[in-house]
Amino acid sequence: MTPGADRVLAGLRQAGNRSCSGQALSDELGVSRNQVWKHVQALRRQGYGIEGEPGGGYRLVETPDRLYPEEIAAHLETTWIARSVEHFDETESTNTLAFERGREGAPAGHTVIAERQTAGRGRLGRSFYSPAYLNLYTSILLRPTLPISDAPTLIHATAVGCANAIAETLSDPEAIEIKWPNDILVGGLKTCGILMEMSAEATHLDFAVLGIGVNLNVDREDFPDEFRHRATSLRTHSGARVDRIRFAQTLFRELETCLERHAAGGFEALRGDYEGLFRMTGRKVRVLDLGGGERAGTVLGIASDGALLLESSPGHQERIVAGDVTLAKAEFSHE
Repeated sequence: MTPGADRVLAGLRQAGNRSCSGQALSDELGVSRNQVWKHVQALRRQGYGIEGEPGGGYRLVETPDRLYPEEIAAHLETTWIARSVEHFDETESTNTLAFERGREGAPAGHTVIAERQTAGRGRLGRSFYSPAYLNLYTSILLRPTLPISDAPTLIHATAVGCANAIAETLSDPEAIEIKWPNDILVGGLKTCGILMEMSAEATHLDFAVLGIGVNLNVDREDFPDEFRHRATSLRTHSGARVDRIRFAQTLFRELETCLERHAAGGFEALRGDYEGLFRMTGRKVRVLDLGGGERAGTVLGIASDGALLLESSPGHQERIVAGDVTLAKAEFSHE
């Protein structure tokens, strides 16, 4: 959106239900009324509903269902997350772009949003189903000051933030749970996935990128066969369409809160919140590690550093720091 168009939009938004004269906008922007008209036309092409009559001014009557930076910024309650936003109608992967921005020196909180991903990915290189104009696909650049050994718990903090945002959107908080380490389930089905990628040297973490995909308004029946039996959306679960802009604003606010708590006190500061959303204790699971090995056992809980505690045989406890977990009674293998 051009600077002139965004200022016209701000003026129309400020006017609310009242008409805003073209002359007033012209005076405020310091441009001709013809230029104001061109900005209005540009906004209409982006999907904004703007009523206008010769001599009667303009009135904003509808905003598009698009995750434009201007829409997100309008009521954003954060200090640093999403204060710098790049929006794409389509891209291969928001994580790839955010990682590039990290290398280029973009600030912490820089956020990439796409309406559709053509090569969205999750953990272990799996694909991530990313249909257009229905869900939220975003990646956030972090520049935390913590040892690399503590970096994995950023995923746990992010999971709590995502779960809190979903809980605020649904009226069924008991249906929400965290599946270790990085999925949010609603009614036992995956609704949100998190992928973290890092750039580091020796023991120093240069930056991290948090990729988050949330199924908001996609119909579960439209999922590919490989996803349908283990995934859902907020709209499918609740029966109500989700306002994507409002959800994005809520998510960014909750993420900032959780990440700041993590920065101040590590995972321990969020451990109670995480455990309150963790319902795998006592469940039998299989764990596929990154090297292809597999272990099975009963979940005992979460360690102080975020590791999964597994009883692989009677009296024998193991700490799982990374891996792909499948619950025994259902396949929730993600991404």
